[in-house]
This record gives sequence, structure tokens and C-alpha cells, in this order.
Amino acid sequence: MLSALIVAAGSSTRAGVDKLLAKIAGRPVIQHAVAAFENADCVNEIIVVCRDPESIRDLIGLAHVTKVRAIVRGGDRRQDSVQSGLKQLTENSEFVAVHDAARPLITPREIERVFAAAREHGAAVLATPMTDTLKFADANQFVSSSINRQNIFTMQTPQIFRRELLFEAYERVNKNSVTITDEVSAIEYSGGKVVIVPAQDHNLKITYGSDLAIAEFILKQRISSSRA
Repeated sequence: MLSALIVAAGSSTRAGVDKLLAKIAGRPVIQHAVAAFENADCVNEIIVVCRDPESIRDLIGLAHVTKVRAIVRGGDRRQDSVQSGLKQLTENSEFVAVHDAARPLITPREIERVFAAAREHGAAVLATPMTDTLKFADANQFVSSSINRQNIFTMQTPQIFRRELLFEAYERVNKNSVTITDEVSAIEYSGGKVVIVPAQDHNLKITYGSDLAIAEFILKQRISSSRA
């Protein structure tokens, strides 16, 4: 059984608007993220973790989804929000997918691919190889040296793990008061291994207001292609 935690508890300060409620292709960003997991055959339940459960509950209800089992309030940090969601898992949940609600372009196909890798290896993450040139900068923001980008990947979501592996990782993180930025970091900190699944579809994260227009364009292209 695969449970999906959709994390939507961020402040959206860099976007300048509540990016999760902003509409792209006629629907709020968070509805697109939820719909992808709703339509993925491997997903059995969805738990949404957010800042305002009441307003999100109204949006989810309008989307006519059936797999959302709980909508709960998140914490100040991402790891606090994820752990709030983990408390809501059903007892027979074997795998947990964690996904940023700010990634509305995720597709059921990508979810299925990451889940297949997680079942084989215990932990898997969707990621893209770094294509930009990377540089170190000094304290004055002058380039000081280069970084070899070979085997460098940018982490995305979903990140999918065996339930007990993720719980054990968070126990160690909490015990040592460590701050992490994603679940791969928790597994890494606890000594586990996570296999990378190279992304095949656009999976943009909405960070700035301008990202909304890019996401809208990609979604409309997908819709046009599906109708062709």
C-alpha cells in the first residue's frame, strides 16, 4: 500500500502570492498536484499537510477526489509538516511518497516510475541531472572555482520510501536535533541509500510568481498533445 503526503505548508514568500491557490490551466496549483496522485493507480491514500486545512478542504472537495483521507495542519519546518502527515498513515501503509504541492506538473507516470524503484531498492527519488555550469563564489560574490557537474543531480519530488525506513530516519534526525530540507537528506543522515529516477516529464517547482506562467504553458501543451 502506498500513502502519499502532499506537503503544502510553505509560506510562499518568494512567489509574492499564495502559489498553491494561484490558478494555472483553470485550477489552483494544489489541485493539479493532488489530481496526479489521485489518478496514479499505485496510490491508495492521500494526506495533505497545509497551513490552513479549512480553505484547502474546500478546494479539495471541489476537485471531486476520493483518495484524500486527511487534511492536517503543518509545522514551521518542512520536516515538522511531514511528521504531522506521517502520524495520519493507516496501519497497513507499506510505502510513503512525499511530494511538494508546489510541483503541479508531476504526472501519474512519473509517480509510478518512482514507486517501482522504491519497491526494488527501498527508497527512490525523482531527480534531474545538473546541466548548468556550477561555480563557487567567495565572500564578495566573485567566482573562485568550478564544480564538476558530472553525477550532480537536483532533487525533486515525489520521494518514496518504505515506511519503516522513513520512520527510523526521522527518529534519528529528531534524536540529534538535525534540520533537513528533504526526506532524502533524512535517509542519507541515517546511513541509508536512495536510488535516483531520472525525470522524463517537466516537474517545475513553483518558487517565483513568473513560474506560474511557465507551468501554465507546459500544462496547456500537454492538454493539446493529449487531444491530438
